Amino acid sequence: MFELYFKLGIHHILDINSYDHILFLICLTAVYLLHQWKQILVLITAFTIGHTTSLILATFEIIQISSSLIEFLIPLTIFITGFWNVVLFTQKVEPPTHLFKYFTALIFGLIHGLGFSNYLHSLLINEKDIVTSLFAFNVGIEVGQILVVVGILFLNILMLHVFCINRRDWVNIFSGAGMGISLTLMIDRFSF
Repeated sequence: MFELYFKLGIHHILDINSYDHILFLICLTAVYLLHQWKQILVLITAFTIGHTTSLILATFEIIQISSSLIEFLIPLTIFITGFWNVVLFTQKVEPPTHLFKYFTALIFGLIHGLGFSNYLHSLLINEKDIVTSLFAFNVGIEVGQILVVVGILFLNILMLHVFCINRRDWVNIFSGAGMGISLTLMIDRFSF
């Protein structure tokens, strides 16, 4: 059972049909470099904590929020994160900025978790050990996010050091792409 939900968690992140999660990770980590891996790990762990919290609350039916509202808010979190990167870009992420990003990643994780909660709830409804299944799923989420971030960091190294693209330009390309796609998603999903 652990293995099944662990793999489901990884698949949830890496599934190309659920690209909004990958877009969020791209925008969240676009401004970081490899030597800042600890800051990145804190950010994605904060996101996972938020994601886990909302999944638990929704699975046990403690909270229920309109799925159409959540489907709109998910790309909004991507847009906001990309916008911050473009407007507030600096060569070094200062501790107060990182702390702010930590709390926003936590809050945005709550929103993203609600987007998957109905499906996960339907899977878990007949499970005898819901806690272990939720734990395995969220460990899979964290591992999947780390894999995506490693890919992003590798791409950053390639573009910044091999192709010598200006760092600000690269952050703007990454963030601008995330903002553009998320804006399209928001327009498509505006129905609540």
